[in-house]
Amino acid sequence: MPKPIIMDCDPGHDDAIAIFLAAGSPEVDIQAITTVSGNALIGHTTRNALIIAEKAGLDHVPVAEGAGEPLVRTAVTAPHIHGESGLEGPDLPEPEKTVDTRHAVDMTAEMLFQADEPITLVPTGPLTNIAWLLKRYPAVKKNIAGIVLMGGGSYGNWSPAAEFNIYADPEAARIVFESGLPITMAGLDLTHQALAGQEEKEFLREAGTNAAAFTAELLDYFAGTYHSLFGFSAAPIHDACAVAFSIDENVFTTEHLPVTVETHGTYTTGMTVIDALQTTGKAPNVHVARELNQDMFWTMLKNALQRLP
Repeated sequence: MPKPIIMDCDPGHDDAIAIFLAAGSPEVDIQAITTVSGNALIGHTTRNALIIAEKAGLDHVPVAEGAGEPLVRTAVTAPHIHGESGLEGPDLPEPEKTVDTRHAVDMTAEMLFQADEPITLVPTGPLTNIAWLLKRYPAVKKNIAGIVLMGGGSYGNWSPAAEFNIYADPEAARIVFESGLPITMAGLDLTHQALAGQEEKEFLREAGTNAAAFTAELLDYFAGTYHSLFGFSAAPIHDACAVAFSIDENVFTTEHLPVTVETHGTYTTGMTVIDALQTTGKAPNVHVARELNQDMFWTMLKNALQRLP
């Protein structure tokens, strides 16, 4: 039976590819897509999620809008990486799919409480919605199989210490990391191993599906910003790594370690503090991603995109 998942995202080029990967993989069943402010403001990320869901053929999957602001901070976005819309590069049609009338947190809670089996949450943006879910509906924990998130790492891309998703709402991240739920963190140490270079883009252009061609366009823009900002020669597909682990846990290795989130550091706000040598004596709470099986990852993604329209 496919594993039920709920995707919480802020599309975002790599979020879009993550949705395509999940939609084209029979091993998982997307129950819902929820949106959060992050790569772009909430109106843009919701519109982008509707567009991508349409392109992936997810007509039956509800898309619900979530938090437009962090728990206690002012929203930050990443227009210099994803553009003002969050999905700059390809032409984006107006979506015909409409947003669910429920708030993302309420819809997620309702689906979890009504589920026949626990559902895995796959957040690939700031963790605001997940934190609100745990605060507002604490009884829902028993219905969550685990959380597989993209965020964090031993270094940052928004500051020297902080990865963007955690930096954007560190208070929410701390709530999630301290929730006691099974958490797998696909941070930058792992996702920077998932680089889409020229060979991968050429394959996508020749794959013959609209989803694959659209993905190649996304990667053209995304690779350009990563090259200009960080000197990367290829685009890291961060968010797809979290989905890949939800599909098959053999796609990367993990180490179970104590991890906390810094919320007040002068230079380290948003840092995921990974106690690699377990010096604090705290119990491990996060499965930290280490080594990506690149052959498996790219096979997963290519197969998924070839199954889509």
